[in-house]
Amino acid sequence: MKIVILGTAYPYRGGLAAFNERLASQFLKEGHEVKVLTFTLQYPSFLFPGKTQYSSEKAPDGLRIRRVLNSCNPLNWIRVGRQLKKEAPDMLISCYWMSFMAPAFGTVCRIAQRNKHTRCIALVHNMLPHEPSLMDKLFSPYYVRSQQGFVALSESVVKDIEKLDKNASPKTFSPHPIYDHYGNRMPKQDACAALGIDPETSYMLFFGLVRAYKGLDWLIEAMGLLKEAGKPLPTLIIAGEFYEDEEKYRQLISLRGLDKFVIVKNEFVPDADLPKYFGAADLIVQPYKSATQSGVTQVAFHFEKPMLVTNVGGLGEIVHDGKMGYAVDPNPQAIADAIVDYFENDRKESFITYLQAEKKKYDWDKMTAAFIHIYKS
Repeated sequence: MKIVILGTAYPYRGGLAAFNERLASQFLKEGHEVKVLTFTLQYPSFLFPGKTQYSSEKAPDGLRIRRVLNSCNPLNWIRVGRQLKKEAPDMLISCYWMSFMAPAFGTVCRIAQRNKHTRCIALVHNMLPHEPSLMDKLFSPYYVRSQQGFVALSESVVKDIEKLDKNASPKTFSPHPIYDHYGNRMPKQDACAALGIDPETSYMLFFGLVRAYKGLDWLIEAMGLLKEAGKPLPTLIIAGEFYEDEEKYRQLISLRGLDKFVIVKNEFVPDADLPKYFGAADLIVQPYKSATQSGVTQVAFHFEKPMLVTNVGGLGEIVHDGKMGYAVDPNPQAIADAIVDYFENDRKESFITYLQAEKKKYDWDKMTAAFIHIYKS
């Protein structure tokens, strides 16, 4: 098939770009003709809270990536749509994660499918955002009506799409595949040496962009509860760029008397450094207040690291409570209880054994098969 993937990709950075590039690589591996179209302008600078939108790494090998889409220019959307209408790919996959992109993606897809050949299929990471706004009510339905089918990464997202889809288009849930392109697992001793930390210490890792909905404050509160109860404390590594006020978290850490037990790395972690952080960690912690699914979970699968997540959105669908980690109630006390259970009862080896068997369910060929299924539907 002739497939076009429309969404963020190199030179932009982050998990969504990595997902689109890995999906394109899998389609290529299966013999399809694949092109990735990304942005000339993804976000205006005033809408982007981070330090930079761009990757410092080299371009992925073997992929055709073209920068064509300006998220803010309607004339550009029309031009890109007309070009795709002319090229007539069999499948146009738009990778949707926020309503700001709905007008651009929706317009391109509407125009492209006028050739009566191209089928527009949405890859939906989030349909309704973690931090909703008026924009979501205005723009999201416009995008949904431009699509002929949907692939979602969690059951909860399928339900969100159904609220907006009046055409009853075909939909399927295909779980987020494992990010398997971040290098080999690194022994803890080597990883700690690379990071300059003590390998004899137990570590929890909070990884990724720090935003309010990710519940870092709950995790700090949970550690405070453990300290008050006189429990041994693992050290928390916070590795990711803050999209929130870092100082308020540091104040909470100090208020709870946890300064000696928290390492803060306020920076975007490049791909090459992931084996170090995940190699050093004994437990990956995602104390989210709301969620659909998370790429961090799939990185943890790749590195075979037990996880502690809150049972919100689709996280509990992936992390089987008590078998490969914990899916707990979304509050600091439940998080604290799980931390105690993990470290005091030495759950690591049994959880890893289960993880090693479970990760086989998340191969990328299952994701591409989901798109082919929707295409044929």
